[in-house]
Amino acid sequence: MCIKFSVLKKKSTIAIIGLGYVGLPLAVAFASKYQVIGFDINTKRVAQLQLGNDTTLEVSSKELTNALDASSDHGLVVTSEVSDINKADVYIITVPTPINEKHQPLLIPLQKACETVGSVLKKNDVIIIESTVYPGVTEEVCVPILEQFSSLVFNKDFFVGYSPERINPGDKKHTVTKILKVTSGSTPEAAKFIDKLYASIITAGTHLAPSIKVAEAAKVIENSQRDINIAFVNELSKIFRLLDIDTQEVLTAAATKWNFLKFSPGLVGGHCIGVDPYYLAQKAKDVGYIPEIILAGRKMNDSMGSYVAQETVKLMIDKEVSIKGSNALVLGITFKENCPDIRNSRAIDIIREFETYKVNIDVYDPWANKDEVKQEYDLDLITNASLLKANYDAIVLAVSHNEFLSLNLEKLISATGVIFDVKSLYPKSYTDSRL
Repeated sequence: MCIKFSVLKKKSTIAIIGLGYVGLPLAVAFASKYQVIGFDINTKRVAQLQLGNDTTLEVSSKELTNALDASSDHGLVVTSEVSDINKADVYIITVPTPINEKHQPLLIPLQKACETVGSVLKKNDVIIIESTVYPGVTEEVCVPILEQFSSLVFNKDFFVGYSPERINPGDKKHTVTKILKVTSGSTPEAAKFIDKLYASIITAGTHLAPSIKVAEAAKVIENSQRDINIAFVNELSKIFRLLDIDTQEVLTAAATKWNFLKFSPGLVGGHCIGVDPYYLAQKAKDVGYIPEIILAGRKMNDSMGSYVAQETVKLMIDKEVSIKGSNALVLGITFKENCPDIRNSRAIDIIREFETYKVNIDVYDPWANKDEVKQEYDLDLITNASLLKANYDAIVLAVSHNEFLSLNLEKLISATGVIFDVKSLYPKSYTDSRL
């Protein structure tokens, strides 16, 4: 049966399921042309958004307030009530897809979101998945749930698509409408409909993939490729450290070649690069292939936090600092610079490794929410006032927030203290070591 999709009209109603770093910017973008219902199960989050406050800082108060100022044909409504989303004819799911403690894909949030959408699904509705998954999840995991909870038939009564998110938290240049969007659909007609829907707000353009699995695979390799490249320079950093060669100077020299790809060593966390390769690895294992390069890259990058702490301890020993009971400051707990996102932060690995040496740790991060850090990592962030009164045996710059450039580390460090600059934020002469 060939379903003829109607031409996109302003009266189209879109429900965005999940209002985090991905869903909220997308909802605001669509709200400029469509009626949008933003749904999230976190009632506290919904209440904040209704007041025009986005704690992720991805959307400004002005942008959010303008979107919430709904007109008759476009605008945003934010809710935690499932009954409010049954007015939609397009559902876009943007919930997290994390991993468990064994580095295996954790699809429960996505499955629950599909149950929610399935409970309100109507004939001719379209469901689009944006959450990062391994190839096959949309059709093999999501569709059966949608059919079960709606009692509708796939590709007859409803249609699906996959359009991977490309949000870069904290990046105010490459925002959602300025990044080319990959799209796909479960039938040729559905694919065209979905592509036109995104093309109506994405100024950077769209790329219509030939199938949903191709779109899913494209997303998961984007971050896997970056992960492997960073793992390579992390390994180089370890080698050059033993050879007493400055890695940053090597990279700068190598980058003079026109086709050299410049990556920097460091911690690899967050919800994408530090997670997505495990999704592809799991799918590869399911079909009988052990992805050696992908897993080797993950192993290397996951080792860097403890490595930094160990190398810092060696520097302290060289200066005859008594390790047990010493005081160390870790600058930064978010997963990247100038961003409040603490998900899968690998700065925690530095802290946990220090703790095995009985080092007293202070953590300072002007971007992180102290309550979230306490809940996620059981750490109490220190204040700027406390920071200025301290005297440390070691300082590790883990995240290169702009605010750290103005810190006078010489006033914070003891006479025999060491400074390890993970991000090479400071001049080389200012620190004892860097990656």
